[in-house]
Amino acid sequence: MASEMMEALMALCAEKHIDQLYLIDRLEQSLAKSYAEILHLDWGAKVTIDRATGKIYVYKLVPIDDSMDEEGNYTEFEEIDVTPKDTSRIAAQHAKAEINAIVRNSAREQIYEEFSSRIGDIITGTVLQSTPDFTIVKIREGVEAELPHFDQRRYENERNERPHGERYLHNQRIKAVIIDVRDPNSTLPPVRGEHSRPPIVISRTHPALIRRLFEGEIPEIYEGTVEIKSIAREPGQRSKVAVHSLDDRLDPVGACVGPKGSRVRAVVSELRGERVDVILWDADPAAYVANALSPAKVTRVLIDEEKNYAGVIVPDDQLSLAIGKEGQNARLAARLTGWHIDIKNETLAADILRNVPVVPEPAEDLLSDDEPERCAYVGENGIRCRNQARPGSNYCGVHDTLSVEDGVDAFEDAEDLI
Repeated sequence: MASEMMEALMALCAEKHIDQLYLIDRLEQSLAKSYAEILHLDWGAKVTIDRATGKIYVYKLVPIDDSMDEEGNYTEFEEIDVTPKDTSRIAAQHAKAEINAIVRNSAREQIYEEFSSRIGDIITGTVLQSTPDFTIVKIREGVEAELPHFDQRRYENERNERPHGERYLHNQRIKAVIIDVRDPNSTLPPVRGEHSRPPIVISRTHPALIRRLFEGEIPEIYEGTVEIKSIAREPGQRSKVAVHSLDDRLDPVGACVGPKGSRVRAVVSELRGERVDVILWDADPAAYVANALSPAKVTRVLIDEEKNYAGVIVPDDQLSLAIGKEGQNARLAARLTGWHIDIKNETLAADILRNVPVVPEPAEDLLSDDEPERCAYVGENGIRCRNQARPGSNYCGVHDTLSVEDGVDAFEDAEDLI
């Protein structure tokens, strides 16, 4: 019987890809704890399993007096055989529980090693089960993922990765992105019921889902000719995608939309009707903000880089379109561009500018300090002398000479000299 048990263990190790020595070592440790409690052994027990026959031996540990260290702990123990007669029954009970735990943990470790480097990748799976809190999706045989949609008002630490309004049926095929893979050896506190839940966590609300769907539908994005610069998304309702072409001859928006909208329509279909706006990215912030507010037409964009502020002026009939339903269009444009956007119509903007006091600018001094001034002499006819003043004087050479003479007649006679 014992040898048959060992053969069954070895076959299980081969099937589940578990190290045989590791499994037997775990069984010995588990049995040692159990027998120490059953036999009331003060210093614990040691259990060994014969690798050939499967026979179990239990040893009582008795400390050796001379082996006490500086901290008062014994380092060496004498092993006394206290193997009971019913070891097989107790071993079978513990072996079942321990093997299940080892198999489960080994499978989670293998999944973690395979999928931990694939976070952000898209997967296609089949819905196995849907509960009020999460949906179990089968990726392949033996590998399952969890799509959580917890009520975060009740469970603050849980995720909600399902777009509003989506429901999943049994055997339905869905696409999602991997956002997390739970590490079975992590020392962090586990989430509620983590060990009984699939180790892979997927999402249908993450912006990476749109990026991967575009890569699958649009060869230019997959090849790198067209880049996705930014994505803003309100899952299940509307998204904006900013694209840029590395080839000046290629229209990135046209490449993403496709003939008669066929390419973007495939993405919208997978997102179950979520509206997707493809926006042309621009290095100029003003042009980028104007494009992001599409389909609204923009009259002018004022950029304040210090405050990260963009003031947008739109025609009166475009204001509601620019803001969108419940502010959705403006909100998505702000997320897409990273600018705080303030939208005003032309009438309101004109009223604001009309009430702003104008600060007069100082008159420009047309005569620099280096240029000589004109003569200060003015004749009876009101005409000023056109000559330049002498250095250190307000008059030219003619009128400066006359100014030192007595009488006004000298200045009057000098009128003919101008």
